[in-house]
Formats: sequence, C-alpha cells, structure tokens
Amino acid sequence: MTTASEGVELTRVGPGTVMGQLMREYWIPALLSSEVASGGAPLRLMLLGEKLIAFRDSEGRVGVMDHRCPHRCASLFLGRNEEGGIRCIYHGWKFDVTGRCIDMPNVPPDQDFKHKIGTKAYRAVERAGVVWVYMGLRAEPPPLPGFEILHVPDDEVGALFIQRNCNYLQALEGDIDTSHFGFLHAGHVEADALDKDDPIYHTVAIRTPEYHIADTEWGTTYAGHRSAGDGRTSWRFGNFMFPFWTQVPNGEFGQHVQVRGWVPLDDEHTMYCVLWWKRGLSAMNQHDPAYKDGAPIGGMGRRNDFLPNTTDWLGRWRLAANAGNDWRLDRTAQQDDTIYSGIESIHLQDQAVTESMGAILDHSFEHLAPSDQMITRTRRRLLMAARELRDKGTPPPGVEKVDVFRDARGGYFVADAGGQWQAAYAAQLAAAARPPMSDPRSSQTETLDGSRLAN
Repeated sequence: MTTASEGVELTRVGPGTVMGQLMREYWIPALLSSEVASGGAPLRLMLLGEKLIAFRDSEGRVGVMDHRCPHRCASLFLGRNEEGGIRCIYHGWKFDVTGRCIDMPNVPPDQDFKHKIGTKAYRAVERAGVVWVYMGLRAEPPPLPGFEILHVPDDEVGALFIQRNCNYLQALEGDIDTSHFGFLHAGHVEADALDKDDPIYHTVAIRTPEYHIADTEWGTTYAGHRSAGDGRTSWRFGNFMFPFWTQVPNGEFGQHVQVRGWVPLDDEHTMYCVLWWKRGLSAMNQHDPAYKDGAPIGGMGRRNDFLPNTTDWLGRWRLAANAGNDWRLDRTAQQDDTIYSGIESIHLQDQAVTESMGAILDHSFEHLAPSDQMITRTRRRLLMAARELRDKGTPPPGVEKVDVFRDARGGYFVADAGGQWQAAYAAQLAAAARPPMSDPRSSQTETLDGSRLAN
C-alpha cells in the first residue's frame, strides 16, 4: 500500500519537492517545434509547476524562460519578439534566449546596468520535432536520453501531444497496467470473433495474465504472459523508464520503436507526449482493429478531436471530449455491448478513467491486487531514486548513463513456451528491426551557449 506521505512525495513536482528535483535532472519534452515560429508570438508554457514562456528568436533559436520580467515582473508573454530577443512592453527591457538582458532603453547610458540583469532561462534543444528543456542545476546538462527513437532521423519520427487533466502518476500507471486492456478497451470482444493471429486474440481469450516483474537499469519492466496453445506463450512486454516515460505492448515487438512521456505541467495536469517510428508497426500507424469478418471493432479507433489551442497556461492540446461532457460516454453503446466502456477511442478510454480518479489520486482508497505488481514496483523505484538524490546526491537512473535506454522496447509476440522470460525478450530484441541510425553529427544539437550536446 502507498501511504499518504508517500503519495505526496510521488505526485508533487513543483520547485523544492522531492519528485520535482528528480524530474529536473532529465531533459523534458516541452512543446512541438512547430508551436513557435521565428519572430512569432511567445507561447505560455506550464512545466513542473513553473509559469514560463517559449519563443523562437530571429535567428531561429528557441528560448524558454520565466514569464516575469525581472524589472517589475510584468509578463514577457505580452512582449515583442524582436531581433535577437524578447522585449518587455512595460519599460522596453530586452532579453535574449539565454535570459541575458541586452537592452535597457529607459535607463540613461551612464546608469545602465543590463550586464548585471538576467531572467531565469532554461537550456533548450530540438530533436525529433520537439523542443526539450533542461530545468536542473547542472552547469553542463546531461545528454538527451538514449531512446532508440531519438537515434532515428527526425523526418522518420512522428510526434503527438495531448493534455490530460490529472496528475502524471495516475496517467503513467495506466500504461503499465496490462490487464485492463481485456476490459476497458476490449471487454465487448469475444475471442471467437477474431482470427487467432490477431494481436489481441490472446488478450481477450485469457483476461487474467500472469506476470514477471523486474527492476532494470532504465526503471522497471513487466512481461504479461498467457498460454497460446500448442506449447506456445503469448507475451506482452512493457516498460517504465525514468522519470516519466513508458513503452507499451501496442505494437509488434520486432518493429515497435516508440516512447510515451507523461510530462507534469503541474500537480494536476499532464502532457502526454508520444514519439514513434513512422516506418515501424505500432498502434500509431496501423489500421484500426477489426473482427475476422472485416467489421471494425467498436471503441478501438484512434481518432481524437481537439479543442482550438488558446493562449492560457493550460490551453494547449486539449481533447474536445472531456469531463464536462462525460468524455462523450454513449450509454446505449455500453448497454448493448457495442463498446464495453461506451467511450470511443482507446486513448480517450484511458483518459476518462484516469481523469475520473480526481486531479490527484488519494492512494488511501486503493486496494491493490497481484495484477498491480508493476505499479507498486514502479512507485517504489521512483521513491527510492528520488530519496537517494535528495539525501545522498546520487544521480538517478539514465541521467548520466543515457545508453541504458537503448535496449528498452515494448511490444507483443508469441514464442515457444518453456524458455526463461528475459531470454525470450533478449532473443526478440536481437532479431528486431532497427531503424536507420541518423548521422552522429545530426544527433547533436546546439545548446544556448553554442556548445554541442551529444545525443
């Protein structure tokens, strides 16, 4: 059981919190590169409970900084994006992407002290169509995480953001809970209606998987397994990767190159960020599941409608289906078993149940079961790493040794029974398709000080 005090440690991410300190050790995906145009309007950005702005200057560099002008604290969101920086409209003070004040036009030249003034700015780099931000205290930030997907050329990577109105942890835990698939997503599907080689056949034929769980260098891993008959085993592998990443078994293991981030905007809002290999096989680029007669399986589509983005702190990438309209729950579809949940789309089903828990789950109400071993193991792993960082200064997993993420992969496969589970994973990984590696020089991105950041 997770205690009330442990729940607070796990879920609070603002400055000065134990989990917030851990999160700030890593590069964080903050926004899509396409969200800021050179010389265009700044963007309000909430990240780990901090109110920031992001903008792209006239030279194409992205700046991410505290939204308050250090003069009189007027918001730089209102500022003018001029050549080389953002200018506060209150008194004209101007700041470059490093936060350095470069002009103080309301002060006589002999009293100018701009060389002493700066606003808090964070390192920002771009990779895979995403702006990544380092919010930690290291003078030299660590490399970007060594995810397999970040070695893929940018033009072969898909990226998608979706906001979720709940704490990051309960959103993340939906990804590492494999047994819910046979109910929330596919409770209305009978195995007899599917071809036996259908990816979800074994998931609905046996809705009570057995598990192997282990700590790994990147975080934690699970292997959900079921008998596939004829001396075979159906495997579904998934991972938690520090500090808020997951890999889910929604693609064929051999070609499933994908990561899913659950980025805390604040304690009560999360930005889902998924990056996938466009040429691989995953739920992001395959046809929607269908019965063996070709009829679509209700509720398993992936189309989601977005509200228009606004300039509010939390105005980006919000789904049109939300708590205000009960996530478009269709009671008729639920009652006649057209869709088990009555909610259309797998992502929205997950969003509905995790948002329905409340903004921050009160863990004292939980009664966890053996099927929740991956959740309890992951919570413990996060807590122990955060406390080790706080108490001993021990770098958390994957910060300095970024290559630990390279061999993390999630997916499904069927293999001969009788083998050891880690060996089955290793064998599949050895035979897996690997994306073409990008030129090592293109795997480096300039930091704000002009140095190079190895990926």
